[in-house]
Amino acid sequence: MATAKKSPAAPAKKAAAAKPAAKPAAKKAAPAKAAAPKAAAAKPAAARKPNAAFMKAMTPSGPLAAVVGATPLPRTEVTKKIWDYIKKQNLQDAANRRMINADDKLKPVFGGKAQVSMFEMTKLINDHLK
Repeated sequence: MATAKKSPAAPAKKAAAAKPAAKPAAKKAAPAKAAAPKAAAAKPAAARKPNAAFMKAMTPSGPLAAVVGATPLPRTEVTKKIWDYIKKQNLQDAANRRMINADDKLKPVFGGKAQVSMFEMTKLINDHLK
């Protein structure tokens, strides 16, 4: 008789334990639905127009034209061509990759400096664009 009383109580405890576990799962599903509209709203914002100031074609000065060419280019393209030249000529410092070693063509662009950082380089290049 004693075993008959314990067996019905055990399934009741299991059923009671299953109900609270189901409730947190329902709560987790609700925030996921709320996040879906935010993700949909973010997609149209991702398609933005490029900044017109960066895309404006600018004429390089004489020393800079020796590296990138004399045709007017946007600042972004000038920077890309400078980096292509640096990588092709292996001008990055081996110990500190942020530093650029100037060769004969880049020294006038860098203001006569033998070595500049990559951040300073962009500032110096912008001084040679009109």
